[in-house]
Amino acid sequence: MSKAIKEEVDKQLGINFVREVHYPKWPSNVVVVRKANGKLRICIDFVHINKAFPKDSFPLPRIDHLVNATTRYELLSFMDAFSGYNQIKKHLIDEEKTSFIIEHSTYYYKVMPFGLNNVEAAYQRQVNEIFRDQIRRNIEAYVGHMVVKSLRAIQHTSNIGKTFGVLRKYNMKLNPTKFTFGVPRENSWVL
Repeated sequence: MSKAIKEEVDKQLGINFVREVHYPKWPSNVVVVRKANGKLRICIDFVHINKAFPKDSFPLPRIDHLVNATTRYELLSFMDAFSGYNQIKKHLIDEEKTSFIIEHSTYYYKVMPFGLNNVEAAYQRQVNEIFRDQIRRNIEAYVGHMVVKSLRAIQHTSNIGKTFGVLRKYNMKLNPTKFTFGVPRENSWVL
């Protein structure tokens, strides 16, 4: 387990998600969880910080409304953000609050980590802001999941191009293994 933790921290150091810290005020423990595919997931137990800070009540979209909002569209494309929460940079003053202890050192996140009670609200707020000109028109978004929708198939390439333009502008990365492009309406929700 400690080898898996060290490998994950080294990976996160390499992509500049974490940095080493000394004398943290909010240290948390690492928990290792086995995923359904057998791989290990490294999680941070942020229970103390989640209790200390108020819950952000920013509303998440209702799934039934999102599904209904795509019913009359001819083509849909499904996309997921890559390590979505980690694409939100933390304010420097808040980084230390996400510190965690491993066997040989202490680190904290420079980006929003999974496990904080406000990450979904923060991410949804960001998605709503960057796609403000497209949401409910040609895109629907739930946290890191996006559906590009086109009333007519002929518009779909243009709608995807606009979406990719916004993604590039805000340097938002997608997970290429979770793309499904150009799904006809009648097949869209069986994925």
